Amino acid sequence: MISACTLRRLEIPLVEPIRTAYGEHRLKTAILVEIQSDSGARGVAECVAMRAPTYTEETSTTAWHVILDDLLPRLARAQQAIALKPLTIADVWSDIRGNKMAKAAVEMAFWDLWSMENHTPLTALLGGVRDKVEVGISLGMQRSTLELLSRVERSLDAGYRRIKLKISPEADRIPLEAIRKAFPDAALMADANSSYRLDQIDRLVQLDDLELMMIEQPLAYDDMVDHAELQTRLRTSICLDESIRSADDVRRAANIGACRIVNIKPGRVGGIGEVVRIHAVAQRYKMALWCGGMYETGVGRLHNLAVCALAGMTLPTDTGPSERYFERDILQQPIRFEQPGILPVVPTCGVAAWVDWEVVDSLTTDKRVVRLRDLMI
Repeated sequence: MISACTLRRLEIPLVEPIRTAYGEHRLKTAILVEIQSDSGARGVAECVAMRAPTYTEETSTTAWHVILDDLLPRLARAQQAIALKPLTIADVWSDIRGNKMAKAAVEMAFWDLWSMENHTPLTALLGGVRDKVEVGISLGMQRSTLELLSRVERSLDAGYRRIKLKISPEADRIPLEAIRKAFPDAALMADANSSYRLDQIDRLVQLDDLELMMIEQPLAYDDMVDHAELQTRLRTSICLDESIRSADDVRRAANIGACRIVNIKPGRVGGIGEVVRIHAVAQRYKMALWCGGMYETGVGRLHNLAVCALAGMTLPTDTGPSERYFERDILQQPIRFEQPGILPVVPTCGVAAWVDWEVVDSLTTDKRVVRLRDLMI
């Protein structure tokens, strides 16, 4: 039985600002969800909602509210009536629409708790088949072409297996072409973060000759139909990110030809259980998969790496080493390359033992402890 839940809001400075079509990020805002069982086992997970509702409609503020006022009371009541298991815990709050990132944080903490109580690594619970994964790097928009090429060169020298560049209609062909000419053999993709309209198809078609691995989420965040039309015009594969929030979304996208590749972010789709379902659907439709990143702390990175071990995750992940984003991660030992461009899938049986709780306390701006028995009234 779950006895308590602790929420912590953290603010962590990034090593450097990150510029995307959604704006510039200088600070990582995160919510750590820690649940504890009567046995003393602890499960920890991270809510990836951002400070502003730009990537999705959720924010760290709304997620905090939904977890406290809606998810935990349902969890408290449900565990009195049913034997909760990881793949079914999302049913507890199935009546709540949206709020995927809030749901994912509690759900993934439960998976982490289950892993600890059963002395079974999370990667084993998911059926992971690999113990190491290839890592790509995501680069924001740079101030100059010279600076961009320097960043790409350093990234390739560091061993990153794929370069992803953030683009927009104001900055697409020129920087991508510069990379391709300077590094003709580099695995290269573009991430548009929903910044294009359908009437700008010609701009995207003109990128076909650059032999990109994929163009990620070129059109609206909630669209599939226009992406299907665009994919008929593009030789380059479309990868959907923001448009995919469930296994049903993957099925719909496959049926109408909206994409050939899907970027799975556990926080965006509602948690690890939905990742497992998406993975099954994608394999049925022979769609390529990879795990994206949301600038997670080490807690989220450990969980992402367990997801990356699934058989269908065949493309390099955006989940890189801790030092890429933070001068000091919240783990006792930061996540580092095992060899250039390769991260190990750490067989964690609960990540609580990996966390440096003193560092967490120093970064915590708000904290709430909830006893679940107090919510059963």
